[in-house]
Amino acid sequence: MDTAQDAAIAVRGLVKAYGSHDALRGVDLLVPYGRICALLGPNGAGKTTTVEILEGFRQRDGGAVTVLGTDPAHAGAEHRARVGIVLQSTGVEPYLSVAETLAMYAGFYPHPREVDEVLALVGLTESRDRRVRQLSGGQQRRLDVGVAIVGDPELLFLDEPTTGFDPSARREAWDVIHELRALGRTILLTTHYMDEAENLADQVVVIAGGRIVAEGTADTIGSRNRRAVEVRFSCAASTEPPANLAARRDGHDGWTLRPTDLTRDLHVLTGWAISAGVELENLRIERPTLEDVYLHLTGASADALEEE
Repeated sequence: MDTAQDAAIAVRGLVKAYGSHDALRGVDLLVPYGRICALLGPNGAGKTTTVEILEGFRQRDGGAVTVLGTDPAHAGAEHRARVGIVLQSTGVEPYLSVAETLAMYAGFYPHPREVDEVLALVGLTESRDRRVRQLSGGQQRRLDVGVAIVGDPELLFLDEPTTGFDPSARREAWDVIHELRALGRTILLTTHYMDEAENLADQVVVIAGGRIVAEGTADTIGSRNRRAVEVRFSCAASTEPPANLAARRDGHDGWTLRPTDLTRDLHVLTGWAISAGVELENLRIERPTLEDVYLHLTGASADALEEE
């Protein structure tokens, strides 16, 4: 079992209010060293407040917080040099080159990484002499990460790291994050993209109404791995699957069944199809997606998620 001593981030009973509004209502969170943790939640759930307290930018009203063994509310320059932060948007000087930008930020830290090493890690070696304003969106985000890691931090905060990216740029950013994890870095990221959390995170935490409402892996959170499986398929409109499968019609030629025993029921279904000469089209097995579980846990709607 993970304990506060094993954790890069340890939070117990965190509370924060803005006037009469309780933004955080007793948040408990442990993020072990070397783990990627995705913090999910609808707008106004308390994500930003939590992260800003962990970063040391906002004061809490109560509770205990340690980040890399230090209370961020009282941390000094030595602690901050161990932490990297990637905001949704940055103010990097657009007329500096990529290498000049990294060299400038490296000068702020006592033991920075070599600029060439950082360029290679974030995939910008060939763009080292290009001006920042000439970079694509994906390259700029790679530079943001480079700025955050040039000080060789142990912990990274990534705030919506791929918002507004096209699919190719998102995949590039994911590759960088995977590379950082391989180096043993701890990463806390916030995102509204469920596929991003599923692809990157070892630990998924859902916050709603100022409280942690679920925590686990992307596969197990909210008992996702134990929720009902559905088998969907299509066949000729004039045929019907065996009655003992209790499949229900779903459209003109579509069928859905909820198996009581997945292996046995699939055997019955495919055996019937083979013996009857029926083609099972679009045969697939579906479990609730991470988005389904998230919407259930937060009480959000699909429209609300789309707006986020």
